Amino acid sequence: MRTYLFFALLFLVSCKSNTPLVAAKHDYPNPVDTTTKNIQLQKRQVFETQGLQASNDFPAARLNAFSQENDSTYIAAIWPENFPINPSPWYAFKLWAKEAKEIYLKLQYSNGAQHRYHPKLSLDGETWKLLDTTAIRTNTDQMSATLKLQVSTDTLWLAAQEIQDHRRVGEWAKKMSATKNVTLSNAGKSAQGRALYHLNITENTSTNKPTVLIISRQHPPEVTGFLCMKAFVETIINEGATNGFLNKYRVMVYPLMNPDGVDLGHYRHNTGGVDLNRDWSQYHQPEIKQVTNHMVRETTQHNNEVLLGLDFHSTYRDVYYTPDESVTRKIPNFKNAWLDQIKVALNIEDINERPGKISRPTSSGWFNKQFGATGITYEIGDDTPRDFIKTKGVESARAMMKILLEE
Repeated sequence: MRTYLFFALLFLVSCKSNTPLVAAKHDYPNPVDTTTKNIQLQKRQVFETQGLQASNDFPAARLNAFSQENDSTYIAAIWPENFPINPSPWYAFKLWAKEAKEIYLKLQYSNGAQHRYHPKLSLDGETWKLLDTTAIRTNTDQMSATLKLQVSTDTLWLAAQEIQDHRRVGEWAKKMSATKNVTLSNAGKSAQGRALYHLNITENTSTNKPTVLIISRQHPPEVTGFLCMKAFVETIINEGATNGFLNKYRVMVYPLMNPDGVDLGHYRHNTGGVDLNRDWSQYHQPEIKQVTNHMVRETTQHNNEVLLGLDFHSTYRDVYYTPDESVTRKIPNFKNAWLDQIKVALNIEDINERPGKISRPTSSGWFNKQFGATGITYEIGDDTPRDFIKTKGVESARAMMKILLEE
């Protein structure tokens, strides 16, 4: 009897050890070349002009050249890391003057890129406010915008969105890990050695629990999606133990997928010059390769069934990119029930859903191909009010927990 039990145990251990612990490679109807491309790094420096200085010497900064056109007008040149690229010109830099004065600052883009992000101002890099619309003029070619600014000897921060760099995201993740049911680790490191943060959220054990995967910031400027993700995750942490969700489910969060691109002030790509949300097929880029392998390894070793994958992004307005009815998934009714509950909670008529087939190697398609899960890309508008972003994140998390608890 003992001999039988020994060989039975040996067989089970052998089967488990043969289970692949790396992400499978997948084919898509519309493949994308994500092999590494060259990028142009900006030079970190303080730009000196007559009576005014500008600096890009901090994480997430973007300012490629700075010059003076006349006594009151200055030009800030904003160029992307490489081409071709999504025309979403990110900018962030500091300004200060020898004496207080009013200036005109032209944001000058290149290669057809148009002004997209409403300028934000800060005196400390932490608290931000919108520049008044009366102080912004988008020029007729759409490839530049002129801002009227008040500068002084104090540092004025100017950015496309609130700065949420690797350090700041890490501080938030560390704060979350100080709460019950949350642990912080790294899924690996970026090409330049920055930590790929991972939050594991569950009560007691991670083993034998259905699992939700959450990612954010594949594209560096997409801060509003990150802000929604924060509210979403914080709601799970704050309410998931009370309502029983964390006792039943495991949640794995990767809040900063492209830390190099964020800290380098990129428009869209990583240091490999690639859109990471096109690399969920062959895994040419280290960030995607390490995170996907981490997801597969963790869920395999803990016997987790992945049911849902959410990827938080930003675009021109709020939208949900969802799988259409032709995509087979483990909980086919989740998407409609979730969007319906969000719609009621937010008291809105148009949820702005864009269903589609799995055609390109993006995260949402990969969640389905790798795990059979429902994959959703959760987009937040560039200019969506910040209080509404938080409300949306909170109510979306509550709706998700309610639906999954009923499964």
